[in-house]
Order: sequence, then structure tokens, then C-alpha cells
Amino acid sequence: MQIKKKITFTYIALSTLSTLLLSLVVFFLFKQNNQYHFLKRLQDRAKIVASIHYQNDPIKTRYFKEFKANGLEELIDENNYVLKVSGKNTFEYNTDLDLPADFYSKVMANGSNWIEDNNRYFYAQTFTESNQKYIVIITAIDRRGNVSSIYIIQILFFGGLAFILLAYFLGRFLARRVINPVARITDEVKIISASNLHNRLPETKSSDEIGDLTKTFNNMLDRLETSFEIQANFINNASHELKTPVTTIIAEAEIMLLKERNVADYITSLENIHSQASRLGDLTESLLKLTQTGYDGKKQLLDTVRIDELLMDVKSDIDKIYPNNRVTIKIQKIPSDPSLLEIPCNKSLLELSLNNIIANGVKYSDNETVFVTLSVNNSTIKISITDIGIGIPAEDIPHLYEPFFRGKKASKYNGYGLGLPLAKKIIRMHNGELQIQSEPDKGTVVNITFKTANIRNSNVKS
Repeated sequence: MQIKKKITFTYIALSTLSTLLLSLVVFFLFKQNNQYHFLKRLQDRAKIVASIHYQNDPIKTRYFKEFKANGLEELIDENNYVLKVSGKNTFEYNTDLDLPADFYSKVMANGSNWIEDNNRYFYAQTFTESNQKYIVIITAIDRRGNVSSIYIIQILFFGGLAFILLAYFLGRFLARRVINPVARITDEVKIISASNLHNRLPETKSSDEIGDLTKTFNNMLDRLETSFEIQANFINNASHELKTPVTTIIAEAEIMLLKERNVADYITSLENIHSQASRLGDLTESLLKLTQTGYDGKKQLLDTVRIDELLMDVKSDIDKIYPNNRVTIKIQKIPSDPSLLEIPCNKSLLELSLNNIIANGVKYSDNETVFVTLSVNNSTIKISITDIGIGIPAEDIPHLYEPFFRGKKASKYNGYGLGLPLAKKIIRMHNGELQIQSEPDKGTVVNITFKTANIRNSNVKS
């Protein structure tokens, strides 16, 4: 069944149920109100009959009779009876009254009672006259209440049918109004494929769920398009980068196998093969690290390290790679609570990401001074790496995190274009933010920020 029909039928069913419940409540309250007012009229007549019976003065007796006849609204088939009570549970019986014994028992016990039989009401109450107890019974037919009940039933029945019919059209209108935007989105999504990921759904100005769905889907298309482009770029560059050392190794080996050569030639050839094999090994290791580093961190081990000590370890590694480096580490705003310096992380991966970023500062500044500043407060841990190197052109910044991407200036230096994408993934895996600001020929500033609220609830699982 289509969702439109489901919504329509559901709306009709709910409308029918609510109409039925409302009709029952209205009818019950209407009947109760009619019954209350009719019994009230019988009660007034019972008091008058008791007063007439009580009065010995003929003038007062005539006055009450005239008041009853002229001052009260006439009841249909009205009769009244006065029964003398002989004992605790005995009284004079009138053969014109066919009432159950239980009715009289309740009158004797409670002082009053009423009963209804086919729209005829019987109301009874006790009174005492000259130390003698009596039961007065007033009976009449509530024809008006019966007619009114039938009339209200007809109104509720035909009104309910009209409302259900109206609910059908309102349900269809509601279904179209709710489903049409979804159907429109479905039709537009069907024409989007891998070949036209640049297409987007037209966004609406409304801030409802449909607008959120459209924005979410467009954001997903943005990510998919970016992923497809990065994947295509990654495959092309990876093929090229892997093919070059492999081709060089094969060519070098084939040349050496063409004829016998002297020892110096073999040594030179083996050194070339070793260099290319080392390059191939480094490239393969970088690719493995890049692919094995996920944002969920479910395969990672959890360590708790002090961020200042981690920076010192990175500095030691940099000293081994670049013995003449000029990396300076400065710690600002040291907190009084040492635990604020601690960060739950995968130590080896986070150390690798910091190493890549700081090493880039050393390499692309031609071994000029690189400032590493650590500042910590109650809410954030911030690391700033500043160099005065070649800088990054504005057009290259959007592509910095694409694997194998290297700008025109960066291509003059050794590298594969994998360090920064790897560092980005590792930092993001630890719920951190990586921001790069750069200006050509003036240097680069890299800011790494970890929010305390995020790192305490890091998604890196132990």
C-alpha cells in the first residue's frame, strides 16, 4: 500500500475514533443533564405533595394545589401517591404501583430514591407528619427528554458521517502535502549517479524535516563527490608513485644481467636498487598507515600521555632526522592541574602526525627556525607550529589533504604527499581540529586544537 493511502486511511480511522468517542461523551452528558433536571422537577412536586398532605388548613391546602397546577410546568401522565409507613420495613402498599421491593428498601434506608422504566420516572422520598412517617411517590413520563435524546443522536450520527467524509478529503490533502516533497526528492535522486554527482537537490527555504533531508542529502553528495575525486586522484598518483621505483629496479636489474660487469658497477647498481626499494618500502608503509587509520578508532589502542612529553619525544625524533634543525618548543600557560596536560590517544599515531607536521616545517623552511608553542587551559589543548618557509599558495590549500597532492613549490622537495593527509586523519580520529594558515614566501602556521570535553570522551577505544 502506498504511503499516501496509509496516511489517508490512518487519518480517517483516527478521525472516526475521535468522533465516536466525542459523540458518546456528548450523548452521555446530555442524557445526564436531562435526567438531572427532570428528577429535580419531580423532587419539587414531591415537596409540594408532602406540604399539602401536612397542612390541615384548607386555605393553605388550596394554595399549594393552585401553585402546583399553575406555577409548575405540566408533566405528562403525572401521578402522586402517599404511603403510610407502619413499621421499620412495612408500609401501606398501593396496587397501582408496580415497583420492585428493592426500590422501597432504598427509600426507607436513604430517605429518597428514584427509578426509570421506559422513560417513566418514579421518584420517592420520606416525610414525617404528626410523628407519623410517610412515603411520597411522584411518577411522570419524560417525553421531552426522550425526544431530545433521539434528536441529539440524529445530529451526532449525521454530523459524524459528514465529518468522516470531510476527513477523507482532508486526509488526502494531508497525504499529498506530506508525501509530494518526498516523491519529488525521490524522482530527482533517481537521475543522480556516479557520472553526475555534481547535481544537487533544490533546497527549500523551510526549516522542516523535508528541508533538513534535502540539506543532508546534498551534504552527502558533496562528500561522495569529494571522495570520488580523491579516490580517482589517489589511484592515478599511487599507480605513478609505485610504478616509478618498480620500473627503476627492474630496469637496473636487466641492465646488470645483460653482461658481466666489474664489482664497482655491481655496487653502484645495488645501491640504486636499494635506494629505489627503500623508497618503495617507505611509500608502501605510508600507504598502509593511511588506509589503516580510521576515524572511528575501533582498532586503536588507548594510551594516556602528557602532551608536553609527547612533543619532547617528537623533538628527539626530529633531531635524528634533521640533526641541524632549529625547532624550538615553548610551553605557555602551564595549568596548575597536571591532568589537564594529559590526553587519551594512540601515542604512536599521534606522535607520527606531530612528527610529520613539524618535519614539514623544517623541510619546507630549508632548516630555518620552527616555533612549536603549547598552550593549555581548562577547555582546550592547543599546539601551534610556525615556520618561515616557502608558504603555500592559496589555490593549493583546498587540496592539501588529498593523498599524493603536492604543490608546485613543494614538488622541489623530496616527499610523497602523504604526510599531511595522514596527520589530518589521525588528529580527526582523536577528535581534534587541524587548521592551516599560509602565505607564499612568508611561512605557514599550523594550529592543532583538542577540546577537553571531546578528548575526555574520545572515540578511540581501548
